[in-house]
Amino acid sequence: MTGVAQTTNMTDSTNQLEVATLGGGCFWCTEAIFQMLPGVKSVISGYAGGTKENPTYKEVCAGDTGHAEVIQIKYDPKVISYEKLLQTFWEAHDPTTMNAQGPDHGTQYRSIILYSTEAQKFEAVKSKATAQRRFRQPIVTEIVPLEHFYPAEDYHQDYYRENPNQPYCRMVIRPKVEKFEKKLEAAKH
Repeated sequence: MTGVAQTTNMTDSTNQLEVATLGGGCFWCTEAIFQMLPGVKSVISGYAGGTKENPTYKEVCAGDTGHAEVIQIKYDPKVISYEKLLQTFWEAHDPTTMNAQGPDHGTQYRSIILYSTEAQKFEAVKSKATAQRRFRQPIVTEIVPLEHFYPAEDYHQDYYRENPNQPYCRMVIRPKVEKFEKKLEAAKH
C-alpha cells in the first residue's frame, strides 16, 4: 500500500462510492472519528497537499515535504452526504489553529480540505462559511485541489482500533472518540 500515489476520482464506479480527502491534525484521530459514521465504507490515513512524491512518515514529520497528514474517506452518498462529512470535519478538530491540533504542531497537522471536483470545492467553501459562525477566531483551513494522495505506511492504518492502549490513543484519541460516540447516540434519539 505504501509508496504508490493515488489520484482518485470522486466516484468509485464499481459500487457508487464517493471519495473525500480531509486533514484535521493527526490522521490517527480523524481516522477514528470518521470510521464511526454510518455510510463510511473505508478510511485510509495518508499524505497529501505537498510536493514530495511517495513521502514517508519520517519525511512528513520533518516538515519539508509540504504534505499534511490526511484521511481519504470512501463513503456511500446514499447514506451520508459530503456536506455531513464536512460538518463532522468542523466538529472533529479546531480549524482556527494554524499548523497545530492539541499536542501536535507542524505544517503536517494543518487543517485542510482537498477537493476532487468543482462540486466538492463549492460545498467546502460554503461549509467553511457556515462553520465560521460557530468560531470566535477565523478558520484557517486550506481548501485546495487534490493532486495526489499517498497512503501512509501500513502500521498507521486503523491505528486507534489496533492500538487502543497506546498512551497517545488513551490520552488524546479516546476522549475525542467517546465525546463523538455520545454525539452520535444523541442524534439517534
